Amino acid sequence: MKKILIKNIKGLIQVGEDIPTVIKGKSMNQLPIIEDAFLAIEHGEVVAYGPMEEWHGITDWRDLEVIDATDKYVMPAFVDAHTHTVFAKSREEEFVDRINGLSYEEIALKGGGILNSARRLGEMTEDELYENAKQRIERMISYGTGALEIKSGYGLSVDNELKMLRVIKRLKESMPIVIKATFLGAHAFPKEFKENHQGYIDLIINEMLPKIEAEGLADYIDVFCERNYFSVEQMEQILIAGQKYGLKPKVHVNQFSILGGIQKAIELHAVSVDHLEEICQEDIDALKKSTTIPTILPSCSHFISIPFGNARWMMENDLPVALASDFNPGTTPSGNLGFVWSLACVKMKMTPEEAFNALTINAAAAMELSETHGRIALGRRSPIVITKELPSLAYIPYAFGDMHIERVII
Repeated sequence: MKKILIKNIKGLIQVGEDIPTVIKGKSMNQLPIIEDAFLAIEHGEVVAYGPMEEWHGITDWRDLEVIDATDKYVMPAFVDAHTHTVFAKSREEEFVDRINGLSYEEIALKGGGILNSARRLGEMTEDELYENAKQRIERMISYGTGALEIKSGYGLSVDNELKMLRVIKRLKESMPIVIKATFLGAHAFPKEFKENHQGYIDLIINEMLPKIEAEGLADYIDVFCERNYFSVEQMEQILIAGQKYGLKPKVHVNQFSILGGIQKAIELHAVSVDHLEEICQEDIDALKKSTTIPTILPSCSHFISIPFGNARWMMENDLPVALASDFNPGTTPSGNLGFVWSLACVKMKMTPEEAFNALTINAAAAMELSETHGRIALGRRSPIVITKELPSLAYIPYAFGDMHIERVII
């Protein structure tokens, strides 16, 4: 890669050598920034940065790109730690059902939701799924995303779950950003196992997991722990089995109800617990004693009209908060983390600084990428975003309908 010098930067954001790997509570409102700054990159690594007054000029102009960032911000790319980016078709007909008064759970009970996506995915080839997901990821990168987690879970059979995970593996190998794969076979019970839940759990444990390990298809294991889906006891059984195959838990909990899933996930050393639209004091207390990252998905709340996660309460209890898109065809048909940033500010009363920390430092922790993503520092290769000309950083979540990213350097 050529050398890059970015000069006259209005604000160089989230930069420093001593930024912690997780930012908690009141500290989330602090955001390191160097005004009127420069940033130098060689062979993909940050080699220098600081105020323009400390820049000593260029001695070697060979293979150098100079970028003038006057009135623009430079910052680490977002990290999207919870997505379902590989899927078959959109589900706008369910969007219309919700407008007409049906809830997400009512739609699922009449054959929509996850089972709808699973049926459609089974009809598509691996190549078709790959090409569609590739286009989505390219669009997400253009929005400023520099790392991505992708879940399976729309297969719900041995062949189709493996098909999804093989697509994710191809994406990991071919896309320019870091991608991690999560096995979410326990997303819903297939129709043929409606009256035999343990039979499907046995299928996950005895047939899916050994093949996933043999092909090296996943980094994490997930379970949708929720009423009408998987109980806490069923989640525990699946997560323990996944751990035996080297998969760390990263789980869906507390989207519609509080069942005790957070405490059990923490007990099983989950990297993150995601959704958390519903939460209680016992959950907060358990999180305070753990290293598990609570991850909130506000665009899901927005789209299906359920409560927003109580980030303010979490931060008041000195917890870190991460944000993610939950990009999927049913409840969040958007991978735009700039919009997530705005929702966090408007609907969850997070400051722009708190939400940015949640989308970078803490989101990187929720993907175990703290050593490579989420901040700018010497020797790091974190993807970097250059904004368009902006009056302030807060303008990004403020003007939520505009595209504010000019370039992503990976």
